[in-house]
Amino acid sequence: MHARNRYKDKPPDFAYLASKYPEFQRHVQVGLSGRVSVNFKDPEAVRALTCTLLKEDFGLQIDIPLERLIPTVPLRLNYIHWVEDLMAMQAPAGKASVVWGIDIGTGASCIYPLLGATLNGWHFIATEVDDVCFSYAKKNVEQNDLSDLIKVVKVPQKTLLLDALEQESEVIYDFCMCNPPFFANQLEAKGVNSRNPRRPPPSSVNTGGITEIMAEGGELEFVKRIIHDSLQLKKRLRWYSCMLGKKCSLAPLKEELRIHGVPKVTHTEFCQGRTMRWALAWSFYENVKVPSPPSKKRKLEKPRKPITFLVLASTMKELAVKASSMGLDASEGTEAVAAWIKKILSDLKVQYKCLPCEKDEASLFLTALENSWIHLRRKKRERVRQLRELPRAAVDFLQVPEEKENPQKDPSRTAECEENEAGSTGGCLELEAPEGDRLNSSSPVQEGDSQGSTEESGQARQPAIASAGVEESGAAEEPRAFGTASQADATGQRASVLSEWFLFKCVLNVKSEGEDFLVEMHWVEGQNRDLMNQLCTYLKNQIFRLVGT
Repeated sequence: MHARNRYKDKPPDFAYLASKYPEFQRHVQVGLSGRVSVNFKDPEAVRALTCTLLKEDFGLQIDIPLERLIPTVPLRLNYIHWVEDLMAMQAPAGKASVVWGIDIGTGASCIYPLLGATLNGWHFIATEVDDVCFSYAKKNVEQNDLSDLIKVVKVPQKTLLLDALEQESEVIYDFCMCNPPFFANQLEAKGVNSRNPRRPPPSSVNTGGITEIMAEGGELEFVKRIIHDSLQLKKRLRWYSCMLGKKCSLAPLKEELRIHGVPKVTHTEFCQGRTMRWALAWSFYENVKVPSPPSKKRKLEKPRKPITFLVLASTMKELAVKASSMGLDASEGTEAVAAWIKKILSDLKVQYKCLPCEKDEASLFLTALENSWIHLRRKKRERVRQLRELPRAAVDFLQVPEEKENPQKDPSRTAECEENEAGSTGGCLELEAPEGDRLNSSSPVQEGDSQGSTEESGQARQPAIASAGVEESGAAEEPRAFGTASQADATGQRASVLSEWFLFKCVLNVKSEGEDFLVEMHWVEGQNRDLMNQLCTYLKNQIFRLVGT
């Protein structure tokens, strides 16, 4: 997003807009967490948002039919700011007191001329070929009292620049801008063979008339026609520019300009959520300065926004009450939220370390070794089934060696074993879980504790006969001790390999935001960022489920 875009650091406040504009409130949805959202798949909701933003932030009142293209304000504002940058690159002697621009295919909203005239006082010629779009664009200009700055012109089909400028032969225009039809046919408009399958699907609805979204040859041929017009007009315009919907169109268009010897060429990119757009500009003036295209290095260094969810104050109080009843060490505020998150992470066997942080905040460094939050119930049922199917040794088989070497039994020992045979959870003989479950059952604490837990488990698995006081010769104990040491070394190696391999690492922060509490998850490294999204969703659902039960 452009650095001067008003929505870059302050996105639209849907809750505030809904409270102020009833027509927008009808399209607002409130989730269980209290978050206000808009369904961008609903054309009426998108139209209401666009009209509300233009009215709130720019004082513009517009009408848009649902069957025509509904623009998004932040993305269109990016283009306006980039044209401002192109104008600023002109030499002082070449700058005019009045700036004239051309909008090719202005659409029903007439959004580029309205924004340019409102923000900068620019004069516009806005061309349109569609009858419905022409009537709406003219109405929008008139009802905002901008007819002295914006002239909407109806032009024939396939008319771009040459025919539109026949009547204005003496005016030197500063720029032209265009949002061309991106697609060549209906299949491309639906994303067939025109969209990378690895990209996520569009998050907003695709509206627009046939002339707005489709043209013969798609955007590539459409912009080439503008380039051919510019070769005849040349210095009648200082800057020619077009927006592109496909990055693959950028290289052939730049090559087309190079072949025709255009001296000044530049490009940029616009990013708004999942939507990416590119823009190309060229000039026949030698004295204009060309702004630098976006750097790949700057793009790689762009920080990623954390994944967040909000815990309301009422939810926190419920969590604090449940924490005290469960014996968790938490009072209120961030401690209560963090205590439940730690418990959930422990149940999932996700390792975490507490990090230093500010007062009334909590920070954890998470290391996920396995995807334990997907199909959790199914995994538990499978583990119980495996434990039930484990073979159990007969009682007579366990008692024979003991009776031979120690015929006089300890009464207390006998009673204890009889109780265990009657169905108590403990026992004289401990049945081990499968190896994978034993490794994953370590508590999610600091990695340095894994070796200590291995040594403790090694001590706990000493043979039951030795604990009962059976005496053996030294020759027999020596190989047994060697085997125990080898087993401990192997377990330590497995633990070290397990600690080196992980799914992902992230930082989880809990901090207060007014009366509520914000949970943030910052990506550090790993295999797939979607795994962190899944864990964040699981934590949120579990916390809300705790309050609901």
